[in-house]
Amino acid sequence: MGSYIQSTKAQQQEMLQKIGCKSIEELFSNVPSDVALTRPLNIPEGMSEVEVMQYMQDMADENTVFKTVLRGAGAYRHYIPAIVKSVVTKEEFVTAYTPYQAEMSQGILQSIFEYQTMICSLTGMDVSNASVYDGASAAAEAVAMCRERKRAKAFVSACSNPDVIETIKTYCSGNGMSVELIPEKDGVTDLEALKSMLCDDLACVYIAQPNYYGIFENLEEASEITHSIGAKLIAGCNPIALSIIKTPFEAGADIAVGEGQPLGMPLSFGGPYLGFMAATNAMMRKLPGRIVGETVDHDGRRAYVLTLQAREQHIRREKASSNICSNQAHCALTAAVYMSAMGADGMKEVATQSMSKAHYLKSKLESIGFESVYDKPFFHEFVTTGGKMGAKKALEALEKNGILGGLLLDDDKILWCATEVVTKKEIDKAVAVLEEVGK
Repeated sequence: MGSYIQSTKAQQQEMLQKIGCKSIEELFSNVPSDVALTRPLNIPEGMSEVEVMQYMQDMADENTVFKTVLRGAGAYRHYIPAIVKSVVTKEEFVTAYTPYQAEMSQGILQSIFEYQTMICSLTGMDVSNASVYDGASAAAEAVAMCRERKRAKAFVSACSNPDVIETIKTYCSGNGMSVELIPEKDGVTDLEALKSMLCDDLACVYIAQPNYYGIFENLEEASEITHSIGAKLIAGCNPIALSIIKTPFEAGADIAVGEGQPLGMPLSFGGPYLGFMAATNAMMRKLPGRIVGETVDHDGRRAYVLTLQAREQHIRREKASSNICSNQAHCALTAAVYMSAMGADGMKEVATQSMSKAHYLKSKLESIGFESVYDKPFFHEFVTTGGKMGAKKALEALEKNGILGGLLLDDDKILWCATEVVTKKEIDKAVAVLEEVGK
């Protein structure tokens, strides 16, 4: 990852001479003798490079790595162009720290600025922050943004990712907001129920697009209902899907949030990931974290600065609506490089292929008895029954054949997913395995 800079005995002696010392002991002569360590550290002896490589390989061999993945539920396996890793592993990016001194941090500030610009383009929103920890915390932070003195209630769609729902509840338990779930009806948010739930102290409504079951929600109608009483609409978005559907802004959302993992980040056992947040100008000063802006220096040259930080997080903590003062800079850089490498057409191709392959998988599963639970337009995830052999047995059969099947939702429902990296051959093999087991 980094360049190894050696320090030989001769080089050490040369450096000591330059500063007027004859030995290492003389260099540290001011350290009291009673606190100086005069014995070797009590740690095992070092291993050779060959031994370390073998040790790490043995550890890696304990993992089960599936060649075919038919599961999503919030983390997705996409193709990542080689240029992404090549760029983001450069030392100047890996070692970058918080850009408090703008004059010393132009590179990292520009990378954040470019990321923000792309997120705004993707969501249609006016402004994006520099990112937060993950998609679930982004959703919870968005809910906190909407709180007002007389509005402290949040409605969350029951069709949202369960982890997102729990994170929102956790945040709200600490900031005095109450959370109510909008019921599900046939796999989507029950908007008629939302109408009946409206109240004067409602601060916001959170709806995922597409939702946890992969189904497209009617955000436009949800926006009209929410705005009818002055509350805010938060859209939880899949960034890949945004390349082929209406932007959250076009659908009437006030804030767009989501998990940025599909933008160039591997599954990696669950992280680190990236929470993106974007909002309209009216909500800009409530965005947590920081915003990087572009300006010019005194010579008229382009320069980047921290345009906005929620100062209450630093110096007036009792008034803060968020405790996030940092961001996922390296993950944001990864997302920016991925989006740059793919371009608008490339991302549309990823979304189109993912959606097409998911629909193909669904049709093949239905042909062998896995009935679709919801008959509604969906992106790249859908729910079926467990077929003739039952959900658990079906998933176990796939796993024995090196295939990670969908996510078990309950005793007999499976949430399936297909992305562009899943081939027709792999789908046909998975269906053949299930068909054979079901005989």
